[in-house]
Amino acid sequence: MKAILDWDATTLAEKIRNGEVTVTEATEKYIRQIKTVNPQLNALVENRFAEALVEAKQCDELLQEGKAQGRLFGVPISMKEALDVAGMHSTGGLKHRKNVVAGEDAVAVARLRQEGAIILGKTNTPALCFCQETDNKLFGRTNNPWDLELTCGGSTGGEGALIAVGGAAVGFGADIGGSIRFPAHFNGIVGFKSGNGQVSAQGHFPAIDQPLQVRMLGLGAMAKSVADAELINDIVADNPPPEVRPDEFTLTVYAKDDRIPLGEETEACLKNIARYFSRDYHVDNTPPPFLHQVSLMWQLIMSHDENGQFLAGAFGDHPFHPVWEYVKEVVTRSSEYHRYLTWAFIGAGLFKPSPKQLTQLKADLAKADEAAKSYFAKRVLVLPVYHTAALPHGGLYREIFSIKKTFLRYMPYIALANVLGLPSLIVPVGEDSRGLPIGVQLVSAVGNERALFHYGRQLEEHFRGYVRCTKYDNF
Repeated sequence: MKAILDWDATTLAEKIRNGEVTVTEATEKYIRQIKTVNPQLNALVENRFAEALVEAKQCDELLQEGKAQGRLFGVPISMKEALDVAGMHSTGGLKHRKNVVAGEDAVAVARLRQEGAIILGKTNTPALCFCQETDNKLFGRTNNPWDLELTCGGSTGGEGALIAVGGAAVGFGADIGGSIRFPAHFNGIVGFKSGNGQVSAQGHFPAIDQPLQVRMLGLGAMAKSVADAELINDIVADNPPPEVRPDEFTLTVYAKDDRIPLGEETEACLKNIARYFSRDYHVDNTPPPFLHQVSLMWQLIMSHDENGQFLAGAFGDHPFHPVWEYVKEVVTRSSEYHRYLTWAFIGAGLFKPSPKQLTQLKADLAKADEAAKSYFAKRVLVLPVYHTAALPHGGLYREIFSIKKTFLRYMPYIALANVLGLPSLIVPVGEDSRGLPIGVQLVSAVGNERALFHYGRQLEEHFRGYVRCTKYDNF
């Protein structure tokens, strides 16, 4: 019953309640799919298949007794490795943490399970989620299902790859620098990053405690539909967003900026969206505030203490010398740490803001918040995720982490929602000449999430939307 793999969580939950499919049937189907695709993708790094099957049987019994409860009752889901699941490992992709087991669920995980979700397993990330590509020395590299030679993005890359092939009904991740949005864009799925302070990050490893970084972190669904992204947000948010009147919003489609690279095929997708929305709505191209400043602001925020809190939380007494480990890895490939991680720590030292820069950064953030409050009050901004579809392995890392500071050119579209603490929805809207998916972002203010979901549904219905990658079905 291959249709199960195509169904979103909303559809599957309904079919379970109606008796059209059992929870056991759905769970077994996802497990078979994961076992088929994972040798090629390396998306799932720890499973709880045995436990999931027991839970599925229990759900079927409850259903027979008329005791089914929860919006995700019996729905098998996957989870980013960075989020604690009781009884499962919490490694951060680090070898010295390979035996660390979480004692309790992260807050968001607990909320999903309280609604009846069944967790199939945890998916791969870069070490400490410190890169926009997914590779580490403990679990290895995750591949893009559309082309194994391409990156799946990161840091929620395992989720992006797994949901693209239908390996779970829905997944869940976190984003402090594109970690949900890059994988959603590169793998052709729907993704949602919540806004500042909307979803608890308690139980996320590494812990994000520094206030300037907390404002940038969002959690949300890696999904097959906008409906699922909205459903998951309603479940995990501390307070579900209010209702709004979408017809009161201005739609801004920002398709081109001379200072930010953008491929022709991505630009064409944005122009098609502008034409589509212009039939029924007022559409303009007013640039968002601080777009050309947010890349540097993002880097300074991530580097403000040379990642000292991460060093303490992740390594403790375990010796870690980034420069030495980076050289050792580049020269002899013998470090226990991936070069993506060690270079990130080196970069944090290089970009650590001076006291004067930190004072200026905080002043700029205050100004940016005021500008964003006005700009996004009744506006949905549609803009690119990145200048191109998925790149070869290592390509994204080189563009963002280059010593030449190329991130200043490549990161604005991503950094905007993080620096300003805004919710962002990713919807697949097209393909490039290679058949690779292209997504766009919809961004607005906290409190306007319903408008994002409203217009996101229109995009997925009129354009590409989620299309499952089926190339592994006959393996």
